[in-house]
Amino acid sequence: MNERIWPVQGDSRVPYWVYTDEAIYRRELERIFEGPTWSYLALECEIPNPGDYKRTSIGERSVLVVRGENGAISGFLNRCAHRGTQLCQQDTGHVKRYITCPYHQWTYDLEGRLRGLPFFRGVKGVGGMPPDFSMAEHGLTPIRIQGRGGAVFGSLSAEAPTLEHYFGRKMLGFYDRVFDGRELRLLGYSRQRLAANWKLILENIKDTCHASLLHVFFVTFGLFRVDNPSKLRMDDSGLHTALISERGRQEFNEGTRQMQSFKAELTLQDPRIIDAVREFPGEATVIMHTFWPNLILQQQSNTLATRQIVPRGPHEFDLHWTFFGYADDDAEMTERRLRQANLMGPGGLVSMDDGEIITRAQEGFRNAAEAAGVNEMGGRDYADADHMVTDVALRAFYRGYRRVMGL
Repeated sequence: MNERIWPVQGDSRVPYWVYTDEAIYRRELERIFEGPTWSYLALECEIPNPGDYKRTSIGERSVLVVRGENGAISGFLNRCAHRGTQLCQQDTGHVKRYITCPYHQWTYDLEGRLRGLPFFRGVKGVGGMPPDFSMAEHGLTPIRIQGRGGAVFGSLSAEAPTLEHYFGRKMLGFYDRVFDGRELRLLGYSRQRLAANWKLILENIKDTCHASLLHVFFVTFGLFRVDNPSKLRMDDSGLHTALISERGRQEFNEGTRQMQSFKAELTLQDPRIIDAVREFPGEATVIMHTFWPNLILQQQSNTLATRQIVPRGPHEFDLHWTFFGYADDDAEMTERRLRQANLMGPGGLVSMDDGEIITRAQEGFRNAAEAAGVNEMGGRDYADADHMVTDVALRAFYRGYRRVMGL
């Protein structure tokens, strides 16, 4: 790779080649997704019973998370130890006791151990495996698995610290606010493939100003605006972030007068879509979390979701949305969560704007490798903020990114 040089202005500039360069993307896979990080994989409630599995991803690597006969969750690369064939192609499924490769029927138990294969002793006295072939040495390739509060994370690196150390005390407080130990209930899925670089969706959450300018729904009905009481918190690396805000009103004020997306006369035929009830400690009505490298944890009013980022090259990624509630939710709360979920997802009243705008951004980066974006709102510092009129989360993010990537 021809060594790329970051702009002299530092983290307040982001060169467009970070979104388009194939060699940079390959380095991201190696240093980030296959490095000492923890990637979000699943919710435990997606695989509640022994034999349940989910096909998921760490970077571009397909992995399986499986509920074993003893109730424990294990993780493996989704490939047979024989010839590398992908074992499971369904997103979720159930096997009774064994996972069997469709190619040559090598069979593994739920802990990934090889338990049998056809023609092991030959047929009619000929063929078969060598006498020194060891079943124990040909199991599925394991990955590290750690769960917390009902979510499951995986790592391909033996060097990754514990999940708790990886998030840090400050960010764990926000994580545990949603994943507080209550049993989770799966509500549904959405998926989309976006023609944009995977980092843009993380940037989109960390970009605190855009919600007050792009999203008519957020701006008009006060769900998330820079004039609302709000704050921004980050870990020391700058890679994990929480945006915390309280709901505002549909009113003209110093802030909304500068927002072209504010529509004072806009009304809802069914206002129940923004009818929220308080269920978490504190005054915040929304906290949007980004956990490096692939998780967006969403609490907007009463709709809860994880968004898993799956990179597909420098110009494309998949976004997997998993909507959930709690097992002790009553029917009214479940209906409220599902109704508010219409704000989010590929066709959501808010999120469809994000999908469109980051795709347009990616188009803008093409053939503009040496140009750079500007992140100077709020100055050039890296400190937590008690407002949203700042690009500090983007500056901190790229400081952390550059450290990981050696840029």
